[in-house]
Amino acid sequence: MSKKKLKIAVFHNLPSGGAKRSLYTYIDYLTSHGHIVDVFIPQTANEDYLPLEPIASNIVEYEVKPSFIRERIYSLFSYVPAIIRRVSLNNLYNTHKKIAEDINSLDYDIVYVEQDQYTMTPIILKYLEKPTAYYCQQPIRKDEILDVVNSQKERIGFFNKPIIKPLADYMINYIETNAYERDYEFAQNATNLLANSYFSHENILRQYGKNAYVSYIGVDTKIFKPLNLERDNFVLSVGTCIPPKGYDFLIKSIAHIKKEKRPELVVVGNSSDEGWVEFLKELADKKDVKLDILTQISDDDLLRLYNTAKLVVYAPYLEPFGYVPLEAMACGTPVVGVKEGGIKESVRHNYTGLLTQRDEKDFARAIVRMFEDQKLWDECSQNGIKYVNSFWTLDKAGERLLNHLYRIIDKEDENE
Repeated sequence: MSKKKLKIAVFHNLPSGGAKRSLYTYIDYLTSHGHIVDVFIPQTANEDYLPLEPIASNIVEYEVKPSFIRERIYSLFSYVPAIIRRVSLNNLYNTHKKIAEDINSLDYDIVYVEQDQYTMTPIILKYLEKPTAYYCQQPIRKDEILDVVNSQKERIGFFNKPIIKPLADYMINYIETNAYERDYEFAQNATNLLANSYFSHENILRQYGKNAYVSYIGVDTKIFKPLNLERDNFVLSVGTCIPPKGYDFLIKSIAHIKKEKRPELVVVGNSSDEGWVEFLKELADKKDVKLDILTQISDDDLLRLYNTAKLVVYAPYLEPFGYVPLEAMACGTPVVGVKEGGIKESVRHNYTGLLTQRDEKDFARAIVRMFEDQKLWDECSQNGIKYVNSFWTLDKAGERLLNHLYRIIDKEDENE
């Protein structure tokens, strides 16, 4: 296997969140190990959150023309995401094609492609001519459970009035169906896929009919580490405050704990759906659960919360992988989670935390057990730190990714 220093082009059009954090850490690893990494982005990519310019070799931004008519029409539908309202697919096609043409004209060894917040699988794969690695965090999710949990939040706006609602439902179904079809179409252009977990690998296989190699992410143990602070009587959960993250399940579960032992739930998100925040606050009041929701706090504040929480609780619906359990374990904080999705591959039951069925009473019992069994808590705390440092560090993750890039390049050379 070749071990030469690589010249890598990177494309992304990500929002803030775990995928952007993962990309940031990969680029930091690659450039710090002597590889050239040039980043190509449409101007719609989020570069306020973990900006890549300080760590990339070079960064080039491309214009995406906004769609005046599209923005005016979709603004009437409050539940259509803002990103869909502002950008037309034709304009996005043009930008992706231009970026691909520029990359194709230069001497890159490989192109590393991340997902696009507008189309999921990025259009650029259709036009790239060089060896390409597409890191697919997850296909567009069509899980029925997402419709169930999202339906708990009442829609607002003119088009949600009873007489208009059938038209609104038809419109959103039309948008989603087209999005699924486009995502599948673009994914057929991907020749080398990487996934963040075996759970995601199976979803890619199921939805796209394509194989994907697992390249596990890592956590920054220079940031997320034990501070040996006194633990307080609260449990922490982290992630965007939207229905699929399962915060309603956590509130209902905690409500099953006797009031005198009931911990506060602290939720931290990089962004929030305000309608869902209000729903959760009303639910917590009804269930007599103390709830605090924080948005866009600093890494220092997040680190302090990880180190003062008694537990991290984690219950998103079919999450592809998730940084949160890794960050918690790196800080020596045991995790209580629902045993589904990617968490089955990161948290080890009875070793770094406890995993339960999606059952409110079972989850509540697991929280109580971890609170009351100090020996178990101490063992899970220490095991979590050791476990992260043995496998889940940024260096380990960077090595895994780099080996996949070399593998893809070697395979392309063999096929020439």
